[in-house]
Amino acid sequence: MPRDTDIRPAPTPWGLVVMLGAMTAFAPMAIDMYLPSLPAIAEGLSATGGQAQATVAAFFAGMAIGQFLYGPASDRWGRRGPLLVGVVVFTIASVACALATSPEMLIGARFVQALGGCAGGVVARAIIRDQFDHTETARMLSLMMLIMGVAPILAPLLGGLILTLAGWRANFWVLAGFGVAVGAAVLLRLKETRSEATAAQARSENPLQAYAALFRQRRLLGYLLAGALNGATLFTYISASPGLLIGTYGISPQNFGWVFGLNAVGIIGSNQVNRFLLRRRTPDEVLAVASLVCVGLGVLLAIVAVTGAGGMLGVLVLLFALLASYGFMQGNTTAGALSVDPLRAGSVSALSGAASFGAGAVAASISAALHDGSARPMALIMLVAMAGSAAALHGLALPRKATATA
Repeated sequence: MPRDTDIRPAPTPWGLVVMLGAMTAFAPMAIDMYLPSLPAIAEGLSATGGQAQATVAAFFAGMAIGQFLYGPASDRWGRRGPLLVGVVVFTIASVACALATSPEMLIGARFVQALGGCAGGVVARAIIRDQFDHTETARMLSLMMLIMGVAPILAPLLGGLILTLAGWRANFWVLAGFGVAVGAAVLLRLKETRSEATAAQARSENPLQAYAALFRQRRLLGYLLAGALNGATLFTYISASPGLLIGTYGISPQNFGWVFGLNAVGIIGSNQVNRFLLRRRTPDEVLAVASLVCVGLGVLLAIVAVTGAGGMLGVLVLLFALLASYGFMQGNTTAGALSVDPLRAGSVSALSGAASFGAGAVAASISAALHDGSARPMALIMLVAMAGSAAALHGLALPRKATATA
């Protein structure tokens, strides 16, 4: 009897993919595009280096907190309304960032900007689950990386160019324009996808009850933890890479952008390989193997970092391979989480995003605290995160063999 994963997939809805990819790109655009401007921002606002870094931390905090608001709201009132509210908040806050006259004003505006921007990712994931089954959801999430993944490659280069031509404030005006463009596309092109069954479920409980019900589901927790801990390796890399590659390995700031972009290309590529694997394998089958490969790569990176064997090249090659694993883990763990309780897709999407940003912030903070100028702290944190991800996946999320064959 043929397996359902052997059936030829339906034609790709490219219009939807592009729109959802743009919605999800709010965060990487707002983070990566302004990073080259941090020194200029500090100088322009007479801020300390710590205050400039606080604008990054404030954005991460807003991204983590805001997720909890939009998830239940999109289940109760539909996907379009909360999304449009988020886009308006993001756009207005971007203008406030551009007009900031003090470090404190910029920090506050960045927090609000994130509160608006996080709506895109939350609602995009819920929209996908509204329209596709478990396997197709994983394929769509991987496909979206073709759009969303361009942001970490081009955003720093674009931000640096804008900084040179027009100053740091112009970056935020561009982000405001991006918000207007996405908002117009949503208003004119995006159809409502939330089902009446989802609305009825949301009306029958308050958000706290919805989250409490979700936390009682073992498989959901397994997928969330597996995805969040795997994602923590990416946040650790983002936090540690400037000091390691530029400060320790002596890579120039210009070439750093190319190394950063190459790793982003690896993530995009692995997502597309994952999309093709899902024509023959289920998301859980891919996860079962990929999670163990991740642990093996983490062990190798830790050995190279601790012993110094292979030098800079050894670290960079293994970093590329380890970061590429993101493409086999993130879409599949997110699809798995969304499949556990489709009637609470918005709330599940919120938990998924918040868990990723929360775990990433913790990992990045630990990496910064342990920084000693070598690759050791980064590698060891990545190994612990990968091991925890595999343990959560195999211990909580993946069905037991006896159940799977029943």
